[in-house]
Amino acid sequence: MAPNTVTNATDKVNDFTLLHVHDDGLDSPMFQEKQKKSTSTKQFTWVILLKLHKLLTCLTWLTNGLKSTFSLVKKRVSLSDIGDENPKNTTRLYRFIKVFLVLSIVALVVEIIAHFNQWNLHVIQPWEVKNLLQWFYMVWISFREDYVAPLVLFVSKFCIVLFLIQSLDRLVLCLGCFWIKVKKLKPMIDDDAYDVEDPLSFPMVLVQIPMCNEREVYSQSIGAACQLDWPKDRILVQVLDDSDDPNLQMLIKDEVSSWKEKGVNIVYRHRLIRTGYKAGNLKSAMSCDYVKNYEFVAIFDADFQPNPDYLMQTIPHFKGKPDLGLVQARWSYVNKDENLLTRLQNINLCFHFEVEQQVNGYFLNFFGFNGTAGVWRIKALEESGGWLERTTVEDMDIAVRAHLNGWKFIYLNDVKVLCELPESYEAYKKQQHRWHSGPMQLFRLCLPAVLTAKISIWKKANLIFLFFLLRKLILPFYSFTLFCIILPLTMFIPESELPLWVICYVPIVMSFLNILPSPKSVPFLVPYLLFENTMSVTKFNAMVSGLFQLGSAYEWVVTKKTGRSSESDLLALAERESKSSNEDKPLHRRHSESGLELLGKIQKTEVVSKKKKNKLYRKELALAFLLLTACARSLLAAHGVHFYFLLFQGLAFLVMGLDLIGEQVS
Repeated sequence: MAPNTVTNATDKVNDFTLLHVHDDGLDSPMFQEKQKKSTSTKQFTWVILLKLHKLLTCLTWLTNGLKSTFSLVKKRVSLSDIGDENPKNTTRLYRFIKVFLVLSIVALVVEIIAHFNQWNLHVIQPWEVKNLLQWFYMVWISFREDYVAPLVLFVSKFCIVLFLIQSLDRLVLCLGCFWIKVKKLKPMIDDDAYDVEDPLSFPMVLVQIPMCNEREVYSQSIGAACQLDWPKDRILVQVLDDSDDPNLQMLIKDEVSSWKEKGVNIVYRHRLIRTGYKAGNLKSAMSCDYVKNYEFVAIFDADFQPNPDYLMQTIPHFKGKPDLGLVQARWSYVNKDENLLTRLQNINLCFHFEVEQQVNGYFLNFFGFNGTAGVWRIKALEESGGWLERTTVEDMDIAVRAHLNGWKFIYLNDVKVLCELPESYEAYKKQQHRWHSGPMQLFRLCLPAVLTAKISIWKKANLIFLFFLLRKLILPFYSFTLFCIILPLTMFIPESELPLWVICYVPIVMSFLNILPSPKSVPFLVPYLLFENTMSVTKFNAMVSGLFQLGSAYEWVVTKKTGRSSESDLLALAERESKSSNEDKPLHRRHSESGLELLGKIQKTEVVSKKKKNKLYRKELALAFLLLTACARSLLAAHGVHFYFLLFQGLAFLVMGLDLIGEQVS
């Protein structure tokens, strides 16, 4: 039978006609091959269409993203204010960056012309120069090779040495932390330090809460302090209010009165003349006559909420240790996942507490007091000179003086106190300015006392070279100089180009070590590296102003709080109270009044405040354009890692300069 013959047969079964079709051609190889080709063509078409759809979707998303970004930038530029700390005191650095930017743009234009004209100075002889610009370019190249490059190379090598020393210090700290973790080393206390049944066995403790215009958070710290687990007749809570708002003063007084009615030993203090900022406030409180009856003082800022067992976990460490002056607890953050800025801050502070404070506390019995969440022996404060108003870092000041007097410190990594991180770049920038200008003020003032103190040479060397110079002066100096000035400069002076391990490998390793204490932040490794380099301009400016006693070094701006940690508690409490208003139950909360009462009172006394705005930061914007200009020059030279580093670092400065990180005000 022929291959394509079709045989038909009909059968009649129960009135149904069955048609049998048999085609030998369906099984032929030729037909199957055609069918496969048809199927593969259709599949290929569908794959192409699917990829085109994905590409169009991606392009649409990128277009919409760029469009919204440009509109946001345009609106930000038109509506924002200049957000530098103090324009009068920052013009020197800003002018330097601006002049550097102008010179780099001019140099880039000349390099572009030379690149496209293919000027090869090793081939062209002086008499072959065609125009004045080419002659100028030849003179510049000769001058650059003979004079500029050696100077830049010397400065860059100096900064690289500082960079390696600081990296070594960080590595040693990480090894010390690893040793503590492996050996499970930590300060221990006697479980029977105090007889629970005998309140007189507990020492007298003073709890101080300094605050100034802290409308959003005052109630949570007062409530938390009033619920500390300690015999009521052995504890006194001092609310030290420096607020200048009469309505807020009334609210705080009412909060104190309500807790006093519940049997809490609490007093309210208000200074009419606010001098010395926080140091002046604490100094005034310690001058009260009744303070002599107390042995220890615990200090909490207005946004800190200690757990009820805080004193039980800290005070017993003092028993049997007459030379112990300070017990410091760790901070934890209620809003660490609020935005990218708070996430990056959390990385920094986790390393500070987990590594720096813990290692220094265990091996050296000395570290910088964090200003809050710590317990001092009052005798140590008095013998060290008490609170002084000479710097903006009164906490570090008293810690250094106590160390010089022989007092020891203990850090407790497992005792955590809840607090709040700044959510806006403006607040964070001002906080960092104070934290980096104050240590340089203190270094100038206490250096003679360190040199003449009756302590070992090792302790003097640790204070001068590690505590002050390396971690407070060298770190911001080389970060800004090496990555924000020398790196873009070397793009125009290729004879002094920085090696890859300086700009890529070592910084990534150091950033990874910083992130280890907060392992969930590993995905933010690259943003953290760019963020730290971007913040170097603020830290460098603050360091210089503190070292040379410029006007901005004495600025004290209270870090803005949002009260995010207490808002949800208030609403939840109000809801519970509305459901069980007829039941008489004790109040197990950190707020003195009912949620309904407090919310109503806040609404009644709400005042109209100035509209908040996101701001522009001139130094960051100037550095952004400087790095992007150097990035363009790197592209001409076909650099790989240098180009990408300058590109992303320039974009990071642009984001910070436009205040696009942190809290966004609509």
